[in-house]
Amino acid sequence: MGLFTRRSQQNTTTAAAGTVSTLDPALAALTGDYVIDAAHSSIGFTVRHAMVTNVRGTFAEHQGTLHLDGADPARSTAAIEVRIASVDTGIADRDTHLRSGDFFDAEAYPVMTFRSTAAQQLGGDRYRISGDLTIKDVTRPLAIDLEFNGSATDVYGNERVGFEGSTEILRSDWGLTWNAALEAGGVMVSDRVKLTFDISAIKQA
Repeated sequence: MGLFTRRSQQNTTTAAAGTVSTLDPALAALTGDYVIDAAHSSIGFTVRHAMVTNVRGTFAEHQGTLHLDGADPARSTAAIEVRIASVDTGIADRDTHLRSGDFFDAEAYPVMTFRSTAAQQLGGDRYRISGDLTIKDVTRPLAIDLEFNGSATDVYGNERVGFEGSTEILRSDWGLTWNAALEAGGVMVSDRVKLTFDISAIKQA
């Protein structure tokens, strides 16, 4: 089955040679180019702090594009840019530290990017998109598992699609190695970071 199966069912026509599947018009209609609506989307992270609790944050400023192919999900693509200076964990001093050279060095490397290289359907409404994540001057492969949340026309007539998903990385793989030892053992900040995505995108004419 093709991309975005939740909102549609495939039709069939019977010919002399037998039953032939035809592409659902609703599914085909979702094929096209989309722009991520940052006002209704969220790109965030969760990381263990002081070995006992989690710190959550988001990047308020991001932009991106999607190309969705309802007939062949493997031809779908994504590109996202995130402004590092927009990091927000709810504590100003911590955000300043994250922007500093100890972590992201936002002045020298203001943008984090993801560019897809492959996409696949895992089953039902679950998909995996693989690509290259660049943080600072380091580019490494990353796979993100996503769930398609559906499509709708909003009150302004925009055709929207929604996805949510997550993945985990080791921040040290991208050169984010700052830490501090705790007196009781362990370290201040975990190397493992969970990245989360809640995406609403608008179809372009």
